[in-house]
Amino acid sequence: MMIKQTPDLTENDTTPYALYQHRREFLKFLGGAALLGTALPQRAWAKSAFSTDETPTDFADITTYNNFYEFGTGKDEPAIKAKTLITSPWSVTVDGACEKPGTYTLEDILKPHALEERIYRMRCVEGWSMVIPWQGFPLGQLLKRFQPTSKAKFVRFETLADPKQMPELKQNVLDWPYTEGLRMDEAMHPLTLLATGLYNKPLLNQNGAPLRLVVPWKYGFKSIKSIVRISFVEQQPVSSWEKANAREYGFYSNVNPTVDHPRWAQYNERRIGEFSKRKTLMFNGYEAQVASLYSGMDLRKNY
Repeated sequence: MMIKQTPDLTENDTTPYALYQHRREFLKFLGGAALLGTALPQRAWAKSAFSTDETPTDFADITTYNNFYEFGTGKDEPAIKAKTLITSPWSVTVDGACEKPGTYTLEDILKPHALEERIYRMRCVEGWSMVIPWQGFPLGQLLKRFQPTSKAKFVRFETLADPKQMPELKQNVLDWPYTEGLRMDEAMHPLTLLATGLYNKPLLNQNGAPLRLVVPWKYGFKSIKSIVRISFVEQQPVSSWEKANAREYGFYSNVNPTVDHPRWAQYNERRIGEFSKRKTLMFNGYEAQVASLYSGMDLRKNY
């Protein structure tokens, strides 16, 4: 065993013992996981031109090291506790400033779209990152179907909040239901993905089944899980983490290594599965694609 001794290695850089303690039990669960939830076509996915060439993080790490506070605040807890989430049947309510509001089944949402694979870097505000091979389709394709009006300046998203399925809702960690938001141009950007699977498998519950947002140039908490409502709104929505602590979590939450979180630095990150740290890239490495969205904005104030 190689043990790296370095003053830069902190408690947050280690993999929780509980993750490995339950790893064998969880891998047994994975054997039957493909039989649950939303069925996705099993095929060799064509890698999108948007994909990074970096090596994807191990499947077991992606599915056992998660933030999903409705199932616990520990990174290992969602993989253990999220079995109670019922993902079929599933529906999404669409409302607000659009011509085609309504409640749509998951089948309604998925049917017209050709799914593709996108290997995206994903950066968490706590200082860790992953590379994840998502399957899904551009969010903008879906939003156009609802014909947003000129009053739609932002899109607000909402996660399921069912105490029977999500045991940690009784804890006042956040003001439930979990909500997030994007500016319309961010939501319509071709990099913004509505994910239905990863590693050519349906999303597991702890990863946000059956439908989650993926915004790769923003910190991970912007990629809201288990979506049940999409609202077109005129005013900038207040996201859950912004409401909980606006000093630490701004609306935009773009990856900006020059702006430190009040409780930790953002200039480097540790890729899950690696010991050494790497430099954090502006916009998480997607600067060429998205920097124009924020032309003229002070990205130290609009964080």
